[in-house]
Amino acid sequence: MKCFITGVAGFLASHVADRLLASGHEVVGVDSLIGGELSNVPTGVEFHEADCGDLEAMVRLSRGCDAMVHAACTPYEGLSVFSPHLITQNTFQITSTVLSAAVQNGVEKFLYCSSMARYGTQDTLPFTEDMECKPQDPYGIAKVASEMLIANMCKVHGLKYVICVPHNIIGPRQKYDDPFRNVASIMINRMLQGDQPIIYGDGSQKRCFSFVQDTISCFEQALLRDDVNGKVFNVGPDEEFITINTLAKEIAEILDFSLDPQYVPARPQEVNLAHCSSELIREYFGYQTKTSLREGLQSLVTYISEKGPKPFDYHLPIEIRTDLTPKTWKEKLI
Repeated sequence: MKCFITGVAGFLASHVADRLLASGHEVVGVDSLIGGELSNVPTGVEFHEADCGDLEAMVRLSRGCDAMVHAACTPYEGLSVFSPHLITQNTFQITSTVLSAAVQNGVEKFLYCSSMARYGTQDTLPFTEDMECKPQDPYGIAKVASEMLIANMCKVHGLKYVICVPHNIIGPRQKYDDPFRNVASIMINRMLQGDQPIIYGDGSQKRCFSFVQDTISCFEQALLRDDVNGKVFNVGPDEEFITINTLAKEIAEILDFSLDPQYVPARPQEVNLAHCSSELIREYFGYQTKTSLREGLQSLVTYISEKGPKPFDYHLPIEIRTDLTPKTWKEKLI
């Protein structure tokens, strides 16, 4: 199989590319490098630096590919409230462009990497794939709109498709100098520089964290199997549902760091309790969590320590600056 992967210089997509190459498949990958690192691109990928919003480039570069994994986006839930144009342009709009290229080139299978932001706040936990989507920020809205567009276009034009919903993935290659996302990496990068972690709100928000290697087999199976056409899968563990306060304590223990977090006002529209069920991937893919939270965090600490802590790079514009915009971003406090 020849597979076209968008966002291949990013964290998740680079690991998916690794897995497909190891299984003997060909991989063509594109990335604009807005959030990815060239060093992440695995050896063996036919790489092209290109913007997924460029239809001509997407058609040309994906020609001859059998399948497509669309992982590229600007995955910034919090920032999307204050930079909605940037985030939705690089989430929904690029999906329509890449999807058009897939249809034009007769791609047989389209795998979309969505987000747990699709669920928003629900009345019950954990989130299951059959729940009504209730996104509550521009990023989540753009992800749900992308899912709807994919379902519509693939049915009309006869493409097989599957939607995977990863959540809070951690591990090597994660961008850790980004002040707008990746809470665990931000905390580690700050603590390694002797700075206390910054926590929005009171830290009672709860999440599950997925070690990247535990998720990759699900993506590969979803891409290759025909019996999952049109399905949505949460991808990641549903154990160890922890608060952000607990996350900070876990990291501090690994680093032997004297913890005294800095608390700042909560971010608008942040979901307090976000917990996805893994029952469907257990049923279809035989999923098992092989890496504990502590082990996953230790792997991330090792990666960042070896690469070396970095100053945070405020590489994206804040479009809307009001009293609601976090001071941590406006005043570059992270």
